[in-house]
Amino acid sequence: MWKQFLGKISRKSPKSSGAGGGGSPPAKSPSSRGAANGAEAELSASSPAAFPAPSGAETREDVFLRKLNVCCVVFDFAAERGRDSPEVERKRQVLVSLVDCVSAAEEPLTEAMLSACVRMFAINLFRVFPPKLRSGASAAADEDEPFFDPSWYHLQVVYELLLRFVMSPVVDVKVARKYMDNSFISRLLDLFDSDDPRERECLKTVLHRIYGKFMGNRPFIRKAVSNIFYRFVFETDHHNGIAELLEVFGSVISGFAKPLKEEHKLFLWKALIPLHKPKTVGVYLPQLTYCITQFIEKEPKLTGTVIRGLLKYWPVTNSQKEMMFLGELEEVLELTEMADFQKCVVPLFRRIAQCLNSSHFQVAERALFLWNNEHLFDLISQNRQVILPIIYPALERNARWHWNQSVLNVTMNVRKMFLDMDERLLLACQTNFQEEEKKRAASEERRRLVWEHLERNAAFHPVTGDIGFAVPPTSAPLVAPTMT
Repeated sequence: MWKQFLGKISRKSPKSSGAGGGGSPPAKSPSSRGAANGAEAELSASSPAAFPAPSGAETREDVFLRKLNVCCVVFDFAAERGRDSPEVERKRQVLVSLVDCVSAAEEPLTEAMLSACVRMFAINLFRVFPPKLRSGASAAADEDEPFFDPSWYHLQVVYELLLRFVMSPVVDVKVARKYMDNSFISRLLDLFDSDDPRERECLKTVLHRIYGKFMGNRPFIRKAVSNIFYRFVFETDHHNGIAELLEVFGSVISGFAKPLKEEHKLFLWKALIPLHKPKTVGVYLPQLTYCITQFIEKEPKLTGTVIRGLLKYWPVTNSQKEMMFLGELEEVLELTEMADFQKCVVPLFRRIAQCLNSSHFQVAERALFLWNNEHLFDLISQNRQVILPIIYPALERNARWHWNQSVLNVTMNVRKMFLDMDERLLLACQTNFQEEEKKRAASEERRRLVWEHLERNAAFHPVTGDIGFAVPPTSAPLVAPTMT
């Protein structure tokens, strides 16, 4: 047996013994192997001390490009050792040194350096997010638990370098736009769907700086963000970064020039207002409300457009969402002028009257609290001839039949306000309501008597198979009636 074993060892070639056993892949040529693994080899042997100050043979650009080439190596943090790997830590140290280089740079970066920077950003940041496999009760339980990307240890430094790159005065915008083009920005916007809130926060800051510095890309950014909103509202119904995008656009809208362009008004009507439709509107409603109020402050005539949009997407079966809408409606009405208020007063208070009669006491109470707002009270008092006949039946029904004592008390306070405001109008509305109730009661009584008469006739004249129509024999085939 020992002779057979020694014979097998002697028959092995040196190459096969160095392969480590098993089915080894075909050997690559030295040139191709060096091209594929050059960056990895340099990373494994490098450290911050491995990049000396540029000498006469090696320029500043060469050192910078070599560092960027090292940082283009991407690690799989889900499968590897992560922070414990020496190569990973060396790469992070090189990234930190690059952040210091860009921050302290006094000479403009060359075009080759700008191109290499953008390439490194794309390699490290642009990736496909794994699909969510949550379903059922586990999905509901995991909704509030934030996801933390294991690769954030490196991504954080890459984002810091990208932010310093965008803000740096040594970066020529005209040259950088050749590489940080619309395609780059589009893929950057796709990252807003990340599950990691830390990444979305960094992206928010970076996008705001890009919008401020790269003025030629502003129309494309607005159009791309609009498309994200469209897909979210009308197709996917899920996106993690809507709140962050709206927060960026809140400051963008505040910088719009007066009068507003038609493009910006279309953005309000077609992109922002439909965001009230998804059931997850509560996640980003504060940011959405801020954007809408910024539009109204720029151009108060848009109040009617906003109110019509809110009424269009008003929730019917979701009480929590209805309370959010009432809160946003109050903020919008605080900015509304009298002429614009009068244009939408009828459909608006028809909806408020329905909210007053809501069986959910918080919705009814929130609608009644609108009268506590001084500006709204002034608008209502000046248009009481139109408003009171619309909402008086709702107030009267609350006073008679609502189950919640708090709603009943606030309803009586609102009635007293109208009584002090215009007693004659209130009494007229009360008389009309009583007449309508008498008509409704008479109609209900007639309907009841008709049904009783039909029931009595049905009891004395039972319907059988041989009365009124002929019953076909069981053997006869069923034939559909012909239409003439």
